[in-house]
Amino acid sequence: MEKTVYICFCTDVIHEGHRNIVDHAKKYGRVVAGCLSDREMIRCTKFPITSEEERMALYRTIDGIDEVVLQKDMLYNDVIEKIRPDFVVHGDNWKTGAERLIRNHVESLITPYGGKIIDVPYTYSESVKKVDRRLREKLAMPEYRRKRLRQLLEMTPIVKAMEAHSGLTGLIVEKTVVDGNNGKLDQFDCMWVSSLCDSTDKGKPDIELVDMTSRLRTINDIIEVTTKPIILDGDTGGLTEHFVYNVRTLERIGVSAVIIEDKTGLKKNSLFGTEVVQTQDSIENFSAKIAAGKKAQLSEDFMIIARIESLILERGMDDALERAFAFTAAGADGIMIHSRKKEADEIFEFCDKFREKDKKTPIVVVPTSFSHVTEEELSEHGVNIVIYANQLMRAAFPVMQRTAEDILKAHRAKEVDSQLMPFKDIIRLIDEI
Repeated sequence: MEKTVYICFCTDVIHEGHRNIVDHAKKYGRVVAGCLSDREMIRCTKFPITSEEERMALYRTIDGIDEVVLQKDMLYNDVIEKIRPDFVVHGDNWKTGAERLIRNHVESLITPYGGKIIDVPYTYSESVKKVDRRLREKLAMPEYRRKRLRQLLEMTPIVKAMEAHSGLTGLIVEKTVVDGNNGKLDQFDCMWVSSLCDSTDKGKPDIELVDMTSRLRTINDIIEVTTKPIILDGDTGGLTEHFVYNVRTLERIGVSAVIIEDKTGLKKNSLFGTEVVQTQDSIENFSAKIAAGKKAQLSEDFMIIARIESLILERGMDDALERAFAFTAAGADGIMIHSRKKEADEIFEFCDKFREKDKKTPIVVVPTSFSHVTEEELSEHGVNIVIYANQLMRAAFPVMQRTAEDILKAHRAKEVDSQLMPFKDIIRLIDEI
């Protein structure tokens, strides 16, 4: 009886490396190729450019493949249970790094019935590098990057955004992949460009002192080296007459969304709450700003998300909900609800009451104060986007300060060598672009 050989593809373009895998596979029997689903691809560091149907059609054209199936689980559970392949063929690059988790799991599934893994030497060549580089460049193009946040909202239970304030932190967000608690690979979905962190990185106070021109330079630094979607902290949005132009600019360069808060006057960080004087905009004025921004944008991809400060300013739940429904009626593509309390009770209450009337509008939260709350808990209350708004900046500062102090105390750098990352590892991260 002819043996069954299984291979999995998660690519939009076939190059010599993929053909090499197929050539090895067909030596062992009938080849079944799996097309990893969109939902699983975004958890495996690769965002699809083409649809599942288009990828499956592409794989069917490859000489040596006998059948193509949709693989809905990155850990191969579904296809191995159904197909029970005699061999699973894969490039040997999955023997190291985070992907080794997948290989180990596949081995545990097929070994009991006598199945085997065949690791094919990964193809390293200029032509393969060229194809991979073109794919990354295509993902980074504004028309692809801009729409990706909406696609993520459709494909994943909760979108995870991490703060980035430079090209280097953008690369960290882009490339960090871990073994998730669910036994699968996990990563951040998009980047949050915070006005607080952008200002802090420039040594400036967070009072909208850093203007949009400077903010755009930061965004451009991140865009040049990454592919993931970007959500911008737009503070109050400024004057409505200025906001409409900024919407066009952000949309043009490929930003996916801007979040603006319903406050007026000199910017004060929300976590100060009522400790400093903060003025909330009227529902009418802020609704008009949202409507003007939506009218100005040219594509359906760009999102304007309204940030509500009612709970921060202790104006009450009713005020927060009234504003939420008014802002969505004005055209807001999402609602961000903020709180500085240590417990998430009022956030959960808001989400539950908002979801009673509105099942679709995305809800965004920033769990800085209630950091013990998990993404799963937030998702259960209808949250769609969670933003880790300042953790990279806050992590870097104390380490840099301690390093500077230790060098001053020792009058040399040897004492800090053990706590420093080898610079070749940083160079390797950058060289992989």
